[in-house]
Amino acid sequence: MVIDGNGLVLTIGYLILEAERAEVVGPGGESIPAKLVGYDHESGFGLLRASRPLDVRPIELGDSEPLTDGDPVLSVSFVGEPMASAARVVSRRPFAGYWEYLLESAIFTFPPNPQYGGAALIAMDGRLVGIGSLFVGDAAEKDQPLPGNMFVPIDDLKPILADLRDTGRRKDPAHPWLGLFASERNGRVFITSTAGGGPAESAGLKAGDVIIGVADKRVGGLEDFFRKVWAQGDAGVSVPLNVVPQGAESLEIRTYAVQSGNRYDWLKLRRSE
Repeated sequence: MVIDGNGLVLTIGYLILEAERAEVVGPGGESIPAKLVGYDHESGFGLLRASRPLDVRPIELGDSEPLTDGDPVLSVSFVGEPMASAARVVSRRPFAGYWEYLLESAIFTFPPNPQYGGAALIAMDGRLVGIGSLFVGDAAEKDQPLPGNMFVPIDDLKPILADLRDTGRRKDPAHPWLGLFASERNGRVFITSTAGGGPAESAGLKAGDVIIGVADKRVGGLEDFFRKVWAQGDAGVSVPLNVVPQGAESLEIRTYAVQSGNRYDWLKLRRSE
């Protein structure tokens, strides 16, 4: 979505995070080179800037906080038919992603837009209120089947937009990053894999380990797990994880001191390799 008069484009960050190059296709079909401006791990937003101003009127940022169940919206993508489809908000609730990601008030809509990645969620006043991120199977209520989309609220962008535009990242201290991927079953948190060379792998954690606590405080699912990890301090803090190792013959609880890192630094390291 074009959000200023100088070619600044807002999208969902995973579309551009590992890109070697980028371009923006204008309304006339012309491809215009663009460069990565910024990416925010916490929200998932990404910014690009076209090499020259685009001949379009920027969309105005709206207010996502008032959106609630039943509100009509438009889900608009650049590709696919139809590009604009009517939808309704079916829930506002936290969303936890296995990649150490947590939104406190994600927007869930129905019916799903199959071209959801980077799609615009537009309120009835014509303003932008969210950016499309995922297809989910439980849009209305967690673990209850209803296909839909998850949108990142535009209100999460406003406090960090100037930082992303000017420096490429938010100025606030980063959350501690553990370098693990996890899933949740019946309130239990299981490690599914670890990032190569990341903090969790370096501490000896493995796929199949069950995380039952952080600093001797029991965790109840992914949302609670991430909140308790982030409550330990900023990136670089040592995070004590209480773990039942994979394959343990009895309920053997071990405590691993994970020296957390900064995900930005790790990504720079991996890219340089």
